[in-house]
This record gives sequence, C-alpha cells and structure tokens, in this order.
Amino acid sequence: MRIEKVVELQTACFLLKPNPMSHLSIGMQAPTFTTTDQDGNSVKLQDYLGKTVILYFYPKDDTPGCTRQACAYRDHIAAYQQRNAVVLGISPNDAASHQNFSQKYGLNFPLLTDPDSTIAAQYGVWVEKKMYGRTYMGIERTTFEIDVEGNLKNIFRKVKPAEHPIAHLASLPS
Repeated sequence: MRIEKVVELQTACFLLKPNPMSHLSIGMQAPTFTTTDQDGNSVKLQDYLGKTVILYFYPKDDTPGCTRQACAYRDHIAAYQQRNAVVLGISPNDAASHQNFSQKYGLNFPLLTDPDSTIAAQYGVWVEKKMYGRTYMGIERTTFEIDVEGNLKNIFRKVKPAEHPIAHLASLPS
C-alpha cells in the first residue's frame, strides 16, 4: 500500500512539472492550439496564418504588471495592425475573468483562455516559480512572435510588462 502511495505522489508531481517542449527555438513551427476568447468564441492559431501573431503569455488578469502590459498593447494596437500583426493575450484565467478585464480597461484584442495551462506547457512557459519562500507552478511572462507561415520568429522571455509591447513594435517591419 505504501509503494502505491509513493507512485501516486510521484505521478502527481510529474504532472506538475513543466512540459519538456520548452525547447522551442526560432524557425520551428509554433505549437498549434484551439481555445476560446473572452467572448466564448473558438480561436485556433491557424486562423491567423498570413498575419504576424504576437502571442503573449501573462500570469493573471487585473494585476499591476499584467494590466500595464495589456494597456500598452491596447494603446499601440493600430500600429501593430498596420504591420499586419495581431495581438493575442493568453493566461490561465477563464472567459468571465478575461471579459471583466477587457471591459474594465477597454482592451481591443482577444484574451485567450488556458484554464489547465496546456497551451502554456506546450510553449514552455508553465514553470516552477518561487515567491516568499513558496514554490508553485505559474506562467513565465513571455511573448512569442509567430510569422505569417506559423513559424516562431522571435521569443522574448521574462519581459518587462510596460516597456516590451512598445520595444517589440519598433522591431517589426513597417
């Protein structure tokens, strides 16, 4: 009986570990996914072939850093669109949380749901984090730039929430 408990605990711990697909690199095909946005609409990454996709992972709706990042994208969305780019935010929050966040700050781009963090794991951003001596699994703030053919063009890890959307925009061709 004791051995079974140990195996069960080891299995549970294994399921909490980051996905080994965190070895994504520039030029690789971006992992595909289907999920829903803040309005409950189905969204597939393939829906955006022909456009540059700015897929940014953030930890939680309506927190200081995540709000600054979302508002920076909101304020520059027209410039992204002029460069044939779409912005997609994604976090573990559900559609209702995303809808409240979007309405509260007038966000003008889709917020995608990832309630079980499977998409985050595919992209290697579901990581072990530490805060105040506590260890837990969470999102590493990361932005993926996906080219018009669906390949990873840039990966920006541990970005600064307010500055990154503006700096990234400057790096896109006009």
